[in-house]
Amino acid sequence: MSESPPLVVLRQQQDFQFEIDFGAELPRLLGDETPPLGQGRGPTPVQLLAAAVGNCMSDSLLFALRKFKQAPEPISCEVTAEVGRNAENRLRVLGLDVALTLGVPAASLHHLDRVLEQFEAFCTVGASVAQGIPVHVSVRDANGQQLKQGREAWPRAHP
Repeated sequence: MSESPPLVVLRQQQDFQFEIDFGAELPRLLGDETPPLGQGRGPTPVQLLAAAVGNCMSDSLLFALRKFKQAPEPISCEVTAEVGRNAENRLRVLGLDVALTLGVPAASLHHLDRVLEQFEAFCTVGASVAQGIPVHVSVRDANGQQLKQGREAWPRAHP
């Protein structure tokens, strides 16, 4: 049995506000742009992109650790989107910085090195987005120990 492809339906409510319908029994979201373009009553498209990448990276890390019967919970994730102008002076997402934090100390997890080497490649959304936008991922444990380094610096936006 094959699944239907994911379908998301957007319906304009007013101005730049769109109701985002995921179908089934899932709650709907209101997307909006920040002022002065919109009213800021919901997440922006850039925030939704960042959330999708962060959610998928978190899922991928959790799945990889659970394959080794590890319990890293609770995982948290912060995603920073670098927005700037391209060579044509158009606003673009220039990069995403994904900072994952494990809920336990690294010493309590087995096979962590192997997981950290592989989990990004299995993230459907993050790996897809990374084909066009740099995605830098860092991982820390519950004690703040840096386990995987993200990035040194973003490429500079065009003036």
